[in-house]
Amino acid sequence: MMVISERINGLFRSVGKAIDEKDEAHIQELTVRQVDAGATALDINIGPGRGSEGPGDMRWLVGTVQEVTDLPLCIDTTGIKTMAAGLEVCDNPAIINSTTADMAKMEALFPLAKEHDADIICLTMDDRGIPNDAESRAEMAMLMMTTAMDYEVMPDRILLDPLVLPVVAAQDQGAKVIEALRMFQMLNDPAPRTVVGLSNVSNGCRERSLLNRTYLAMLMGAGLSAAILDPEDKPTMDAVKTAQVLLDQKLYCEDYLRA
Repeated sequence: MMVISERINGLFRSVGKAIDEKDEAHIQELTVRQVDAGATALDINIGPGRGSEGPGDMRWLVGTVQEVTDLPLCIDTTGIKTMAAGLEVCDNPAIINSTTADMAKMEALFPLAKEHDADIICLTMDDRGIPNDAESRAEMAMLMMTTAMDYEVMPDRILLDPLVLPVVAAQDQGAKVIEALRMFQMLNDPAPRTVVGLSNVSNGCRERSLLNRTYLAMLMGAGLSAAILDPEDKPTMDAVKTAQVLLDQKLYCEDYLRA
C-alpha cells in the first residue's frame, strides 16, 4: 500500500512558519523524518490563505522537498495556478490532489495531468457535495474515469477517493465508504487504485490513533491502495504492515514489523 505522508502541510503551524520564512532546514528535516518513518509518497500543501503568493510558495516547497527525496510528490492545492506552478518544478513523480466530478475542475486538471505525466486523485463529490450512498459515489467515479480518458488520462493514472467522513458526525458513512471501495473494484479491469484521507475518520474524536488504524485495516481488506496519513504514528504504521501480511501482500517473518 502507498503511504502518503500528510505532515508537509501549511495547516500545521511549524510548517506554515517555515514556508513564510523559507526555512529549508526545517522542511527538509521533516521530509527525511517522514521517509524514515515509512512514507512512500509525500503530500505537499502550502496551506490556505496565501493568495497571489501561492504559486511561488508552492514552487519553493516542492523544490525544497525534492532536494532530499525522490519519492512521488502529491501536489495538494485547490488553486489551479498554484497546482500548475508545483507541477512545473516537480522532477519527482507527481500526483495531483485533487479533482472533483465538477466539470470545470476536470476540464482544468485532467489536461495538467496529461501534460505533466501525473497521476490524479479523483474525489467522488461534485458541486452538490458528497453523496450519501455508495452507489452514487461509484457513479461519480465512473464519470471521472470516462472524462479523464477523453483527455488521454488512462484509468491506471487515477486514484479514486470515496471520501471518508468523521465518525463523530456521520457514523453511518464508515460502512458506506467500504461498500464504495468494493464497488470501485468492478469499474475497470484491472481494478482502479483507491485512496483515502485517513485522519478524517477521527476528526473531533478522542481516540484518534485507535480509530485511524482500525478503520485503515478494514479499508485495506476492502481493497484500498493508498492512504494519506501520519507515518510517525507508529501504531498505525504497524497496522499497515500487519494488514499487508494478513492480506498476503508482504512475506511474513517473525520480525516483520522491522523487516
